[in-house]
Amino acid sequence: MSLKAKLVQTIAASALVMGMSSAAMAESLRLGTEGAYPPFNYIESNGEIAGFDVEIGLELCKRIGADCEVVAQDWDGIIPGLIANKYDFIIASMFITEERKKQVDFTDPYYLAAMTHMVPKGSEIKEFTNDALKDVIIGAQSGTTQADYIEQMYPDADIRLYPTQDEVNLDMASGRIDMQVGDMLPLLDWSTTDDGACCELAGEPITDPAFVGEGVGIAVRQEDDDLRERLNKALQEIRADGTYKKINDKYFTIDVYTMK
Repeated sequence: MSLKAKLVQTIAASALVMGMSSAAMAESLRLGTEGAYPPFNYIESNGEIAGFDVEIGLELCKRIGADCEVVAQDWDGIIPGLIANKYDFIIASMFITEERKKQVDFTDPYYLAAMTHMVPKGSEIKEFTNDALKDVIIGAQSGTTQADYIEQMYPDADIRLYPTQDEVNLDMASGRIDMQVGDMLPLLDWSTTDDGACCELAGEPITDPAFVGEGVGIAVRQEDDDLRERLNKALQEIRADGTYKKINDKYFTIDVYTMK
C-alpha cells in the first residue's frame, strides 16, 4: 500500500472513531410528563406516552442534540420528581405561576392557555359566583391551578378534587358532580367525544393571570440555567421553521401558541 493510501486509510479510520465517540457521548436527558392529560399527554394502548407535549418535547430534544427518554409521573409528584432528579425537565401543560417559581424555573411559554367552567347540557347553573354556587358539587384535578381557583372563588361549594383529569371527567359524565373547572383546550377536546357529549363549556374563559400565569412553560431545576436557555432557543427555532405548526395542527384547529 502506498504512503498516500495509508494516509487516506488512517484519516478515514480516525474520522470513524471520532464519529462513534461523538455518538457515544450524545447527551442523555429525561423528559417528565403526566401521561393522563389528553390531548397534551397520554398513554397509548401499546404503553407509549404520546400527545402534543411529548411531541414538542422530543422535537426540542433533537434541536439541542440530546437523546431523551420520556418518563410518566403522577401530577401530584411531578415537581418533587424534578427536584429529586427523576427527570431533567417537565413538559406537562404546566402553567407558569409565581408559586411554582419558588420551586422551579421555567422556559418561555410554549403555548397560552385559559381555564373554563364545564356543566352538563341543560344545567341550571348560569352564574359563577360563590353565592350562586353554594353547595354545588364542583370538581377539579388536585394540585392544579384549577383546584386553586375553585377553592378561592367558591369556598362555600362542595369541592371534590381528583388525582387525574380523567377521573374528573368520569364523575362529570356520570352525574356525580354538578360542574368542573379545567383547562379549556382539553375540556373542549373531551366535549367532542362520546363521554364528553354530556357536557358543555359555560361562562367566559378564565384568563386571570393570578391563576393562569404567563402561559404554559417547561419546568427545569433552578440551577439548570443552561438547559433552560437551550430549550428556549430550540423553541424559537421550531416556531420559525414551521415544525411547531406541523405538530400543533395534528391536535388543534387553532394555534395554541397564540390562541388564534
